[in-house]
Amino acid sequence: MTPRGEVRRVAQALFGRAALRRWALLILGGAMMTPFWFVTNIALAPLSPTGSTDRSLLVQFAAYLAALPLVAATAAAVPFVRQLETAIVRTLLPVGARWERPDEPAASRGRTALWAVLHLGLGAPVAGATMAVPPAAVVLLTVRPFLDDPPGWLGAVPAWLGPPAGALLAVLLPTAARAAGLALERSAPALLGPSAAERLAEAERHSARLAERNRLARELHDSVGHALGVVTLQAAAAGRVLDRDPAFARSALAAIEEAARSAADELDHVLGLLREEHPGRAPQPDLRDLHRLADSARATGSPVDLTVGDLHAMPAVVSREAYRIVQEALTNALRHAAGSPVQVTVDAAGGELRLLVRNPLPATRRPGRSGGRGTRGIAERAQLLGGHAEFGPDDGHWQVAARLPLALGRANDRPGRDT
Repeated sequence: MTPRGEVRRVAQALFGRAALRRWALLILGGAMMTPFWFVTNIALAPLSPTGSTDRSLLVQFAAYLAALPLVAATAAAVPFVRQLETAIVRTLLPVGARWERPDEPAASRGRTALWAVLHLGLGAPVAGATMAVPPAAVVLLTVRPFLDDPPGWLGAVPAWLGPPAGALLAVLLPTAARAAGLALERSAPALLGPSAAERLAEAERHSARLAERNRLARELHDSVGHALGVVTLQAAAAGRVLDRDPAFARSALAAIEEAARSAADELDHVLGLLREEHPGRAPQPDLRDLHRLADSARATGSPVDLTVGDLHAMPAVVSREAYRIVQEALTNALRHAAGSPVQVTVDAAGGELRLLVRNPLPATRRPGRSGGRGTRGIAERAQLLGGHAEFGPDDGHWQVAARLPLALGRANDRPGRDT
């Protein structure tokens, strides 16, 4: 790096926007320290004899040290201090932007007290130096060399040493402010941010929200997506035979009406969950609704061969998820192989529920295609119940097969249907 570039880098570090924001944080800390220092200074005033400058400075320093425990006690006892300090840091430091919310005051009194001592303790000397050092540096640089008998503290500085001392002070002040500001910036997340336990709890809440959003997305995709697919096929079929087969067209229109009403109920149910409401209608469909699902598919012109085994005492959660898996597989069959026969088999044996949906591969479908959101949703539903799902071409057919354990479903089951 060239000398000019090095100078620019140093100047940016000492006087750049980030450095000035840290400096402002320190000056604000010094201002907040003033009432505490004022109280302790009054208490120690009898120890400061009139006319003794050195003794007076020593008492001022003692008052500063005595104010720090008072700062800590106040920060620990007053909850508002944490909210105030957090708001200040969020405004002045970039680290604050990453905090979702401050920790609970009652659970973090020790960290709050430590931060207040660090903030005000570093801020007070930096703020004082900010007011005193610039005029002193100017006097040393410009006036001291021309004074033969300087008053006060200037007399302790030789004339030849005035300019170097002034330049040194001009450099030391921003350097010290930068070091103190960086110390505050690096300690702020640990002292004012969420604790490790709260970060873990927030991560768990975030994971739960994501899981719920994914579940609702699957509900919308499976229920409303199926209804729209059926409506599209039925509307196309009704349009083709409207003139020559009015009876079929009326039947298709009735099926469209029923599918649209069912989709509206499902959508209302999911939107109620998104609003954290508890709608009293639109119960979750389950395997008891398979025949109605098959009828709606047959109305599109696709023969559906439904075989349902003994599903006695089926856990409700398994029944609901299994219905959604069959619904999505059937929707895919209608979408990609409209008019082709579909075989649906549902049976329970060996402690697991087995689902199979098969349809002939359409001529335009390439073997090995794995599907999109629907097949991912099927796999996710099966995995959530401890089972697994497979889909792909099989002997000229597209096949969706899933196995869901019944024991896990009973462990997670609740009586009745969810509403």
